[in-house]
Amino acid sequence: MQFLLTRPPHLRPAVNVTRVMAELLVALAPATIAYIWFFGPGIIFNMAICVAVACLAEVAMLAARGRPSVAQLSDLTAVVTAVLLAFALPPLTPWWVAATGAAFAIVFAKQLYGGLGYNPFNPAMAGYVVLLISFPVEMTQWLPPAGTDLTAERPGLEATLWYVLTGQLPAPLSWDTIGGATPLDDVKTQLGLMRTVDEVRSGPLYGDFGARGWEWINNFIAIGGIWMLYRRVIRWHIPVAVLLGIIIPATAFYIADPGNHASPAFHVFSGATVLGAFFIATDPVSAATSDRGRLIYGFGIGMLTYIIRAWGGYPDGIAFAVLLMNMAVPAIDHFTVPRPYGHER
Repeated sequence: MQFLLTRPPHLRPAVNVTRVMAELLVALAPATIAYIWFFGPGIIFNMAICVAVACLAEVAMLAARGRPSVAQLSDLTAVVTAVLLAFALPPLTPWWVAATGAAFAIVFAKQLYGGLGYNPFNPAMAGYVVLLISFPVEMTQWLPPAGTDLTAERPGLEATLWYVLTGQLPAPLSWDTIGGATPLDDVKTQLGLMRTVDEVRSGPLYGDFGARGWEWINNFIAIGGIWMLYRRVIRWHIPVAVLLGIIIPATAFYIADPGNHASPAFHVFSGATVLGAFFIATDPVSAATSDRGRLIYGFGIGMLTYIIRAWGGYPDGIAFAVLLMNMAVPAIDHFTVPRPYGHER
């Protein structure tokens, strides 16, 4: 009698890395559509460039390490890293800027540490921080959202593609006529000019909670995050802790001095707060592992984000907060190891 012999594993889990990454991409789809609606098709080009460069960098590094590339690419982790990086880029970003961030994220922040499961830092945020430091002008040139008085002139599909390929706007467009600051950057700048929060928020850029466009995109990101919680792709500890880490200090300072400190709702619905809470900080490789550790880790990200926004040199701070807490993860895991069942500490 002959028996069929196959290679392990013989019993495959119902949930694997590929499925988790695929569900994450699906959860980001509504926010992507909202992004296109408010800021134009630039994110499509950013995603295409980041995904292409990330996959090529992954194949090259795996080949240099003598590892098979097909199985590694099929887990979609490089694609997710690229998509998250593209979400953080301005809608008009030259191709070499997006390519640099994607290549750094895969080569230096992921593969040089040993690949999936070994990287201590979130690759997408590592790539984003490198771009913030290396290309400060390109990373601060944002378009105002659609539906405001600030979008009289707006680049179309051809003008967007031309800028992506050349880094120059076609005539007669110029950044003086189409560009604008992000809400966090605008509030930070205007407060430095001795204006109050209410005076700043009276402008056409702002909506009910944050800024027009951004608050709707954050709503759709939150819907995607809640869907992932429902599907048990992520757990609640980190998202809740990140949001509390921002809301608690923002509420305290807003109550003490509402003229110089924005409301907690503004901090939640502006910038990358919701994206960071549900999609970035929840990276299972670079985050803390125990339940208590996840709460500490997430709360630290929220607190650091608020500190950087209020007193730091950058208007947002999610990326820096995530990387700083990534460095603290080994210590957090060491001091929050769960007690083994049946044993006393």
